[in-house]
Amino acid sequence: MPRVSRQQKESNRERIVAAASHGFKARGFDAFGIDELMKAAGMTHGGFYNHFESKEDLALEVLNQAFTASLDTVEAVVGAHPRSSRVALNAIIDSYLSTYHRDHPEDGCASAALAADAGRDGIRAQEAYLRGLQGYIVAFTDLLRDNATQTNVKLDPRRAREQAIAMFSQLVGAQLIARAVVRADPDLSDEVLTANGKALKRR
Repeated sequence: MPRVSRQQKESNRERIVAAASHGFKARGFDAFGIDELMKAAGMTHGGFYNHFESKEDLALEVLNQAFTASLDTVEAVVGAHPRSSRVALNAIIDSYLSTYHRDHPEDGCASAALAADAGRDGIRAQEAYLRGLQGYIVAFTDLLRDNATQTNVKLDPRRAREQAIAMFSQLVGAQLIARAVVRADPDLSDEVLTANGKALKRR
């Protein structure tokens, strides 16, 4: 049997992570098994262990990559609005609380899609989630402080951090609630997103 090149091995690993990210965010760690995962990646079950020692290790990789991608998106939005941190914040709020994000968790941020899984899966998963959460808190704190400077408002670092934590918590909570009722009451689900978006923009 021919040996798999390093480039092909890396490509196979990326396919597994991509399939896992899609499946985990859509259905959760436990509901998306290795057989289904490898089938989605176009590979056999046995090939999984050539890349990961366990499903937990894969879940950690998914969390790390997902948060990195989300924070890169935040950075891109900030870069697109260099003159107004308030405009950048509002754009992030609109994107996070969009109906597309609600209806397509597999394409969205791990912060809402995998919060419950991280809470159930032990210290390693929580540490991976924590790294992503800290990244968001730092990014939001910087935006709030920049906005205060741009609008000549005093905002000390401690208060800015408190506001950043509350803001991000509200974004995640609103998305979780909107998803929890979208099939039973889509109008209420829309209201949850809209009401929280308006409240966050007033801060």
